[in-house]
Amino acid sequence: MFYELATPSWGPEEIDALQAVIVSGRFTMGERVAKFEAEFAAYHGKKYGVMVNSGSSANLISIAALAYHSTRPLKRGDEVLVPAISWSTTYHPLQQYGLKCRFIDVELDTLNMDVSKLEAALTKDTKALLAVSILGNPCQLDVMRKFCDKHGLWFMEDNCESMDAELPSGQKAGTLGDLNTFSFFFSHHISTMEGGIVLTDDLELYHLLKCMRAHGWTRDIPTDSPLYKRGASDHFEAYRFLFPGYNVRPLEMEAAVGSEQLKKLPAMTAARRKNLALFQKLFAGDENFIIQREHGKSSSFCFTMILNPKKDLDREKIFAALKSADIGFRIITGGCFLRHDTIKYYDYSIAGNGTPNAELAHDRGFFVGNHPQDLTPQIETLRRVLDKAVA
Repeated sequence: MFYELATPSWGPEEIDALQAVIVSGRFTMGERVAKFEAEFAAYHGKKYGVMVNSGSSANLISIAALAYHSTRPLKRGDEVLVPAISWSTTYHPLQQYGLKCRFIDVELDTLNMDVSKLEAALTKDTKALLAVSILGNPCQLDVMRKFCDKHGLWFMEDNCESMDAELPSGQKAGTLGDLNTFSFFFSHHISTMEGGIVLTDDLELYHLLKCMRAHGWTRDIPTDSPLYKRGASDHFEAYRFLFPGYNVRPLEMEAAVGSEQLKKLPAMTAARRKNLALFQKLFAGDENFIIQREHGKSSSFCFTMILNPKKDLDREKIFAALKSADIGFRIITGGCFLRHDTIKYYDYSIAGNGTPNAELAHDRGFFVGNHPQDLTPQIETLRRVLDKAVA
């Protein structure tokens, strides 16, 4: 395809890292996972990292950890404030733990949660806020952090789409939450085949995450953990289960590749931002398209476009033109989650006057890819194709 939605970012270093694991004979979670966890946490200035097999699993064990916290557990029926646009597995763990989603509309230009609606959305049942920085563009995480501190709420960041993004202050996205999740899927900012991680500064949450990652088992938990008191029988303690956990452990191969990819992340982000600058230059001010307004410094997962409803453009005609030009495109993240069949299984409410901006992005939006290499020919062709399509 002339302009792909996603492309590989590996080089010989990643292949060599895989080969080293094969030669070692140790494939399941071990020293390489621990090394990568420490490296990734240090890159973000956080104390602890817990790697798992996907960003979705990172969200799952994060909600599980909050559900079993010793003093502030999330309980069935508790309410979590969420944005109306995100990927499905932002929300699924909330449903699976009996939590109620309270949806807040997004800003049409940033596609992130509209923080001006937070205070009005708060109810007596609200216990947490789950922030999502959409497609590389950091949301107003500092405002959200202050809101949660003010009201005694848990604050969790799903940063699976926005690794290496920065707030206007320079602080990285994925560092302000009590828990912060990332994804290492093929199309994301770094790729370990499959994989994800949770970052935190909280010791109890860290131990809960490690326990939930591996069967609810004590094996990865130190004996002085706040989670339990070790008994006298070594025979029993070797296979002691504390919580109803999972097996979402990563592989040594994934971590070995992650260490190599992390070295390349600053350069790959710089390449994405260079492409973003060209996209913004070519499309800024075009009233046919609403493009994502950058808040802070985006790490530019992709380029989003919403057809301006005032222009009455035919999205199917534009899609046909993109297909003809061999340009890949897709829905913005997962679109408005309220529009999916799975919502019938949820306990939820909608804050304020509905989610018109999320609905508009769902019905009139799409994105094309951004990659960590020069995309000048692709972006310039995109401009010409869309000019012709809307003429």
